[in-house]
Amino acid sequence: MPLHAAGVLAVAALTLSPAVPPTVSPQEAAPSASRPAVILARVSFKDRADLNRLAETLDLSAAVDHGKKTVEAVLSPVEFDALVKEGRRVELLEEPTRLLNAPRDGMHILAGIPGYSCYRTVDETYAAMASLATTYPNLASWNDIGDSWDKLTAGGKPGDDMRVLVLTNKSRPGTKPRFFLMGGIHAREYTTAEMATRFAEQLASRYGTDPDSTWLLDHYELHVVVQSNPDGRRIAETGLSKRKNTNSSLGSCTTTTYGVDLNRNSSFDWGGPGASTSACSETYRGRAAGSEPETQALESYIRSIFPDQRGTSLTDPAPADATGVMVSLHSYGGYVLYPWGIGTASSPNGTQLRTLGRKFNYFNGYEACQSSLCLYDAAGATDDFAYGTLGVAAYTFEMGGSFFESCTTFENTIYPKNLSALYYAFKAARRPYQTPSGPDSVSLTLSASTVTAGTSVTLTAQANDTRYGTNGGTEASQAIAAARFSIDNPSWVSGTPVYAMSPVDGSFSSSIESVRGTVFTSGLTPGRHTLFVESQDRNGNWGAPTAIFLNVQ
Repeated sequence: MPLHAAGVLAVAALTLSPAVPPTVSPQEAAPSASRPAVILARVSFKDRADLNRLAETLDLSAAVDHGKKTVEAVLSPVEFDALVKEGRRVELLEEPTRLLNAPRDGMHILAGIPGYSCYRTVDETYAAMASLATTYPNLASWNDIGDSWDKLTAGGKPGDDMRVLVLTNKSRPGTKPRFFLMGGIHAREYTTAEMATRFAEQLASRYGTDPDSTWLLDHYELHVVVQSNPDGRRIAETGLSKRKNTNSSLGSCTTTTYGVDLNRNSSFDWGGPGASTSACSETYRGRAAGSEPETQALESYIRSIFPDQRGTSLTDPAPADATGVMVSLHSYGGYVLYPWGIGTASSPNGTQLRTLGRKFNYFNGYEACQSSLCLYDAAGATDDFAYGTLGVAAYTFEMGGSFFESCTTFENTIYPKNLSALYYAFKAARRPYQTPSGPDSVSLTLSASTVTAGTSVTLTAQANDTRYGTNGGTEASQAIAAARFSIDNPSWVSGTPVYAMSPVDGSFSSSIESVRGTVFTSGLTPGRHTLFVESQDRNGNWGAPTAIFLNVQ
């Protein structure tokens, strides 16, 4: 599809100083000594239709500015020149381009990605997940769910198993709400696999000492695919801007451009706008829906853990009490995206998806919005598959501001902000279309954390119905109507008594209220007990619980 001119010519010089040595490609005009092989540039577009045309032909990031009508794109020198020739405004982003082309030291086993020591390699993330299963056998399982393209293809690289870590307290059997988290579907997006790995490690290591980590793993299940595209990631670890998988049977392409974009290959809405039919394009959709072994493994697994909760029509909503949350971690751009990924129509659960998105936005500050409206059309995405096929509340987090994000930014900003968002996603997994509308219960305290049996304890908390982000719009808040606590089980477990909490100021009249209750311990056995606090707003919405430990002697 041809590209269309969109505005004033304003071109940065296509050179870097000092020069970055190029990697010559037979499909590209040979770069000169001062001409980088891979370019990150800010490209102008005219309107939404023009942006969608660019999405089908170029490697666009999620850094889209609809006000200024620009989008960041990874370009070859030939693509850069073609855009300039059309009359587009094309701005070379010099420092990110330098990072994309910077040479790397030799690879080291279990030493992090060269130049980016905070990001573990495929081997390291797999070793870390296997270690969790060994260290915490009652919590963790490390399971094979399929094979990568290289592993299935004889005569090439050895390839990898597709693997999932499952975290839950195995001593508490039964059906539990599930949160599916995946990273690394686009190989060069370094932050994603590390974010997923650290979230799993923190949950497992804090079980038994942190009340929320403990009750979540007692009553819920976390399923994590840390490397959704391990073959491609191995190439990206050498410093190449590799996005796709490693299927080299589809055309004569370069190392970085052969393969299928796994986030355009899903079986739901495959073949729609925003996905390319050209094998060397970075958004190549593949020969058929779900054609790639990685896609097949992911979709089969997602189907195995979530029930089908949505009708066959695009306008059929999932029921209000549907269960399950799915998050696909990406970089970069700073968005919390939810279906649909194509068109301008809202999904049938769009209002509820937006509310949960604004909860995530409260923690990470990213703009919460519908994928196709915030960015551009992108048919065949994994989150559209999970929601469109099964009704699961599905999201993409576009984290940070670079594919090869600096470790300083990751450690100080991306990791802590998104860690809190992932904890909330886990909490919301039981009722993602209801729970986020309710107040959060925070700042739990006890008048004494250890008491002799028979001693009463005062439990206090804050009920807060205002904890929504405002990047991308505001969510209405209501006055608090009630608060309650339960002991040793959350309120929805059959047979669990609940106890009312009272407003400290004497009346429920505000969207933020301090609440308290009295815990009578005479009937409690010696040992540690978990107190769960929940709050309700005037619309009848109960929010997610928060827990605190009480020790009875």
